[in-house]
Amino acid sequence: MTIDLTIAICTYNGANRLPQVLERLRSQIGTDAFTWEVLVVDNNSTDGTAALVRRYSANFLLRYCFEPRQGIAFARRCAMAQARGEIVGFLDDDNLPTATWVAAACRFGHLHPQAGAYGSQIHGKYEIEPPDRFERICCFLPVTERGPDPLLYGANKGLLPAGAGIVIRKHAWQESVPAHPVLRGVSATSLDSKGEDIESLTYIRKAGWEIWYNPEMEIEHDIPRSRFERAYLLRFFRGVGLSRYPTRMARFELWQRPLLLLLYMGNDLRKFMIYWCRFQQRRATDVVVACELQLLWYSAISPLYHWQKSLSRRLEQGRKPMGTLSSLFVKPALTD
Repeated sequence: MTIDLTIAICTYNGANRLPQVLERLRSQIGTDAFTWEVLVVDNNSTDGTAALVRRYSANFLLRYCFEPRQGIAFARRCAMAQARGEIVGFLDDDNLPTATWVAAACRFGHLHPQAGAYGSQIHGKYEIEPPDRFERICCFLPVTERGPDPLLYGANKGLLPAGAGIVIRKHAWQESVPAHPVLRGVSATSLDSKGEDIESLTYIRKAGWEIWYNPEMEIEHDIPRSRFERAYLLRFFRGVGLSRYPTRMARFELWQRPLLLLLYMGNDLRKFMIYWCRFQQRRATDVVVACELQLLWYSAISPLYHWQKSLSRRLEQGRKPMGTLSSLFVKPALTD
């Protein structure tokens, strides 16, 4: 059977969250003109995820695969290897697609053959009211509302869609994205390796593919109370900041990186100091200010963090350490 579209759901211990996503997918409309499947990638769960998928697989075209390496980047690579569709749409287990999401994803891919990837319009579904000025940081959670018209992300800008609700052309992935990620993504034990979606999309765009925003693909992102706790948000933005070095450098050739590294670090430190001087008295009471300071500081030290991880790994493997500067200008080593 020829499959036009694969919907991949990467999940860790999602047995309680998956049913609402699967019910939404089972209720899709406007899909009679093409064939599609659902693939659940179990990212080393310890709950009843596998049994849940078996129960649902009797009702529609649903497959299950297991990825033991922890991290969303590994789960997505597993999904790409197992997907039978040429177009692969990714949903997290807290993403609730509207009834036309699948049809809109397939239609846009056929209308835009040069699109290597395209993202959804993501609406926040909040358990509690977000903090004041949440709109300044909502795109990181992610909540993405960029208007009613399709948008082509310019190649000269760093802006890219979120991994939640992203649709990727399999051929674009296979020819562009390395088998081994620099950033592993969020896992059960760490938020420090975020940005795996930006890393992959950067490689795809660098290879000449277009990246789009498709507002007809709408999803609700279920954001629980715990995501607004101060401790969680600070850890989250620490991870976003630390991912900045590899996601930025992936855009450039090796010979461009030394100067750009210095420019980025200098600019991040400048912005951090300006912001600190203006708002540091509010950081204890304003969680959005605290998150923005966290992001700026860890963006500035991201190169040093990745150099230290690379050095530690080489020492553990018994290899000769690379020099401080030279190790920053080559492809960053795999981080935890």
